[in-house]
Amino acid sequence: MRIPAQRLSRFCLGVFVIALVLSAAPPLTGQAPAAALERYLDGAPDKDAAVRLVIFNPEVFNIRCLEALRKNGAIDVPDLVVVGVYHERQTVNIAESRKYTEENGLGWLKFHVVRAEISEPVVFKKNACTAEFEQIVRKADGVIFFGGPDIPPSVFGEKTFLLTGITDPYRHYLEASAVFHLLGGSQDPKFVPLLAARPDFAVLGICLGFQTLNVGTGGTLVQDIWTEAYGQTTVEDVIALGMEQWHNNPYPKLFPRDNLMSVNYHTLQLGDNGLFVKAMGFRSSDHPRIRSSHHQALEKMGQGLVAVASSRDGRIIEAVEHKKYPGVLGLQFHPEHYGHFDPEPRHRQKPGDAPTSLQAILQNAPPSFEFNTAIWRWFSGKLVESHGK
Repeated sequence: MRIPAQRLSRFCLGVFVIALVLSAAPPLTGQAPAAALERYLDGAPDKDAAVRLVIFNPEVFNIRCLEALRKNGAIDVPDLVVVGVYHERQTVNIAESRKYTEENGLGWLKFHVVRAEISEPVVFKKNACTAEFEQIVRKADGVIFFGGPDIPPSVFGEKTFLLTGITDPYRHYLEASAVFHLLGGSQDPKFVPLLAARPDFAVLGICLGFQTLNVGTGGTLVQDIWTEAYGQTTVEDVIALGMEQWHNNPYPKLFPRDNLMSVNYHTLQLGDNGLFVKAMGFRSSDHPRIRSSHHQALEKMGQGLVAVASSRDGRIIEAVEHKKYPGVLGLQFHPEHYGHFDPEPRHRQKPGDAPTSLQAILQNAPPSFEFNTAIWRWFSGKLVESHGK
């Protein structure tokens, strides 16, 4: 049957109008579109009862760590809201993070995507992401930069060593630029850092985040510890150094099928005048054991940073604080790992070892467990203090 042209035209117009109305209507679930949910900070007030913590790179592992720290009381902050910030071009799997958050009822975790352009030439100057960093400092009370892959050496003005692995450059551009905006750096001595207006703002850098604090403020990195800092080129020679000189576990390279842990737990030398002693109550004669998993290290120190802990031989800087901003702490090690609260004996360092738990490794070497959890109590206090100012 042939439909008259006039009726067909009215029919098509009606279909178009219905489609337009449906596309503009809110989802049937009553929830906001995913794109709106991803920009949490845009709708957040500058100040309310919530203490807001921004975490960069909200991957599932980092979320699990925060979940365990809160569950076990290491982070004890009433009305805490955590905002996961990431760049749309970095490799973090946000779909998995959202799924984990929803399945585990983590209503305290929100997401905020950065879509502004960022590239290496503009990392250490005002750029399209500057407004994002300003919003973070205005609406949040602190930030955490978590661990991850190697920073491209070109960001700190060096060629790329053969053992350096670059996998996520846009994450590094965003996070290094964030550090520069927050703390300033020798890249531009005239730049006024955002923390000049909020000096008590809390900033914690862990492993890669520690290295990003250094690079973001104008420092450089040792690109491979064993070859550059210790002059070793074989796994056997590294093992012969002894475990206090291992910054990850060398044994899996020789026994890849033995399901050995990839990390090492070595001890620290604490500085006499650093915040571990002055603010957390430990002594320089304490040598807490910490979780170490890295092959790069600080070389030239960034502007404003001061070393407060090292490896026992003094070769590797393990922690820094800031000369001007008392809420800033950088850690080369990992006090956040959720396994530190797990008593199950499921880890071995080398073939022939009896399985042990990460919790036991720390608890059997006092004050190691207390030291790792004290860092989170200190940081929690800094978040609350920042919120009150």
